[in-house]
Amino acid sequence: MDTLTLTFGILAAVILFLYGLQGFAREVQAHGQATLQAWFGKITRHRVPGFLLGAIATAVVQSSSAISSIAVALVGSGVIGFRQSLPVLFGANVGTTATAWLVAFKLTGLGPFFLVIGGLLSMLPGRMQVVGKSLFYFGFIFFSLGLISQSLAPLQASPAFAAWLQVVESPWAGVLAGMVITLAVQSSSVTTGLIIVLVQQGLMGADVAIAVVIGANLGSTGTALLASLPLQREAHRAALANLLFNVGGLLLWAPFIPWLARVISGAMETPAMAVAMAHVLFNLSTALLFLVLLRPFAAAVDRLLPPRPATAPA
Repeated sequence: MDTLTLTFGILAAVILFLYGLQGFAREVQAHGQATLQAWFGKITRHRVPGFLLGAIATAVVQSSSAISSIAVALVGSGVIGFRQSLPVLFGANVGTTATAWLVAFKLTGLGPFFLVIGGLLSMLPGRMQVVGKSLFYFGFIFFSLGLISQSLAPLQASPAFAAWLQVVESPWAGVLAGMVITLAVQSSSVTTGLIIVLVQQGLMGADVAIAVVIGANLGSTGTALLASLPLQREAHRAALANLLFNVGGLLLWAPFIPWLARVISGAMETPAMAVAMAHVLFNLSTALLFLVLLRPFAAAVDRLLPPRPATAPA
């Protein structure tokens, strides 16, 4: 297989995966936006329920970028306050780890099943059509992951890919690669899924993969930052907090990536599961730490980007 055909085959599979994620998130949001907004307003009054809401909603929608953007938009519209949004943003980072486990357990074979069932249900009228479309895109995600796995197989004999892997062997280079890839595709789930498949194919070691996945967390903040641009100052503050949270987690964990990779690789059955477990430990420990330190963290954001003073009545 020539290089051009291989490259376009991989890109096509990745684009299909991204399309499936966007379609699934769009369907869930289109028919559950009002419910999400109501839940956000009620549940985020306390930090733990807000944290759980962010985690569960992200695991269902399969996109931390989507939930983070919704949270930022709700802050901008005044539905929830800035401090109420923080646990949701922390939880979204935990919920996004579901993608890694779905791929690590090799559930891509379920893709055709969900595609067929979802396609048939989408032909029915009423609420079953809504369920069918969601199932269809859910299956599309797994089906495209299977295509990615097949298209990456020839890379085992690629000198160019071997040279690239040598470049990202250091933890910080892997973190940078994960951040850049995620910024480009605007989805940490795409990056995570792709990396897990590379590990399953034996094309990438667990230590490098863990660094790339951690970098993907930082890259995922780009969507929320973009979503906040046309909104009010409070939305800018929420997006900044999301960025600082991810930078803080990166600075806390990056020096320990080689140690983390060694310990978890020895404890898990496969390298892919080791990467998925490292992803959970990194995101969960960081989120819980910031959840405990919520007040001082919010105060630090207040100092960096103070809230706009309320205008006095005329």
